[in-house]
Amino acid sequence: MMSTFKSFVLVALLCIGGVFCVMPAYAGDGDQDKTEITQDDAAHGEDHATATEEHGEAHGHGPATWSVFPFALLLIMIATGPLFYEHFWHKHYPKVAMILAAIVVSYYLFFLRNEHSPVHAFFEYVQFIALLTGLFVASGGIMIIVDKEAKPLTNVIILAIGAVISNIIGTTGASMLLIRPFIRLNRNRIKSYHIIFFIFLVSNIGGSLTPIGDPPLFLGFLKGVPFFWTLFNNIVPWVMAVILLLGMFYLFDRSNKADYSFGEDVPEPTGKIGLRGSRNFIWLAIIVGAVFLDPNVFPWIPGIDYHGQTFSFIREIIMLACAYFSYKMADKQALSGNDFSFEPIREVAFIFIGIFGTMMPALELVSAFAQSEEGAGIISHNTLYWGTGLLSGFLDNAPTYINFLTAAMASAGASINNLSDVIAFSQGMFPDSILDLKAISVAAVFFGAMTYIGNGPNFMVKSIAEQVGIKMPSFFGYMIRFSIPLLVPIFVIIWLVFFAFAV
Repeated sequence: MMSTFKSFVLVALLCIGGVFCVMPAYAGDGDQDKTEITQDDAAHGEDHATATEEHGEAHGHGPATWSVFPFALLLIMIATGPLFYEHFWHKHYPKVAMILAAIVVSYYLFFLRNEHSPVHAFFEYVQFIALLTGLFVASGGIMIIVDKEAKPLTNVIILAIGAVISNIIGTTGASMLLIRPFIRLNRNRIKSYHIIFFIFLVSNIGGSLTPIGDPPLFLGFLKGVPFFWTLFNNIVPWVMAVILLLGMFYLFDRSNKADYSFGEDVPEPTGKIGLRGSRNFIWLAIIVGAVFLDPNVFPWIPGIDYHGQTFSFIREIIMLACAYFSYKMADKQALSGNDFSFEPIREVAFIFIGIFGTMMPALELVSAFAQSEEGAGIISHNTLYWGTGLLSGFLDNAPTYINFLTAAMASAGASINNLSDVIAFSQGMFPDSILDLKAISVAAVFFGAMTYIGNGPNFMVKSIAEQVGIKMPSFFGYMIRFSIPLLVPIFVIIWLVFFAFAV
């Protein structure tokens, strides 16, 4: 355990050091030209990286490098808390997350005199948590009963179905719909690897084919990337990654020597498949449909104009109303059968208050470098793939996607705020633009599986699993034991096949 902790500290220091290496020129230098990163935010947290020009000029500098430390500290505490100070962490993690977020927000408001980034972070958090809450509660009232023997092939089929429907109801919707029946199916042989592969396939990589699948792709769609662009361009990497992961899972599951015997506690399966609470699918459909109600796309939607961008809580009100009514009108037996409680969404809500509040400096500094002359000089589909991917594992992958797409388009002489430029970029009318956009799109979704915080559903699935007694690896145990040895080789293969030698 101690060696794992030391390894985590080493990697954390390397990550912080990497951030510092690329950012000194952008922190605390009043002579530096300010880069204004303004975009028409669409949904799900796009513009954490907004560095408002007039505020930057008025005060003389952007965020200092030390301001990244609260974010790094929060990550370290998420990783080590459940291992070394479990009682303190589970009792006080809401306070820790909110205090660290308050430190960074206060720094922006009172020292940088920049209220734009905190306001954007607030709107993005509300959008994020409203969607997750709606999908979590609505799916909690749907009980899928798969009363079959938990054979490896059965599990493979369920994971494959989950990967497909992630593109229809989103990775969050698919995760919340299938995680409980998946756990029940394997109740007499459940191991942590079942949950880990579920996170890999259903909560992340599965949702790579449509803008509904994952927030980064939806932002691209709202910016002008055609709806079916991701399907046509990501389908082959998606198939390759899904097949490789399903093959790995099958080998893991075949080697599971858990007792298959049936008795009083675990009766012999009937082979039937059933469903309770089917009316909650209506609430799910309303929530998914509400995602598209963005005032920046549909001017008739009422909203608040904030520095040229319109924010509206109509969508979020609909989602939270669906959560409320779906719970009040839910099938009580379905809720009971799912062991439904609000603790998983409560944990996600508080942890991500801290993440959204503290990651603003990291995103701004990385974005400033990516769009600088030095950063633009090293932009290629290879650096976009690994840069977008590695940051998407630790930062919100939606603004990471936007920042790297902005930098890629700027290096080609195009603007992400120009609809015709975005369409032209997606159609290959700029040098290597299709390859660049493909690298960003694939990496933003795939690498979200690298950590528990890489994508919203990850932490929620972990929390649900722990709630029913499944011992899950720690934050860094997840990386050391699973995501690094299993995912990184697949990501390297994807890179070698589709990007490394492409011209």
